Amino acid sequence: MFSCKDGIDRLTVQKGLSILTQIPHASKLEIALNEKVDQLGNVVDVVVYGEFEDQAALDAYKADPLYQQSIDIVRPIREMRVAADYDTAHAATEALA
Repeated sequence: MFSCKDGIDRLTVQKGLSILTQIPHASKLEIALNEKVDQLGNVVDVVVYGEFEDQAALDAYKADPLYQQSIDIVRPIREMRVAADYDTAHAATEALA
């Protein structure tokens, strides 16, 4: 998740992140603008959502030169970056006792 620096258009950040879709290692990769309809907070401007078969696929994705190219474009124009990686095998899929 990313927020834009003041004066930066969200589409500019989305365009810089869209380079990531050219990397072949993700099973699914989406770069979307936040709809900003949450009642409590809307600081996030752009969301990156990806799914990977395994840790090796994620590592290969992050090692691709296009990943660094996207960082080089987006880092100077973004304010906040929040990332979370998790294994779906360890995710809660029902209420925990």
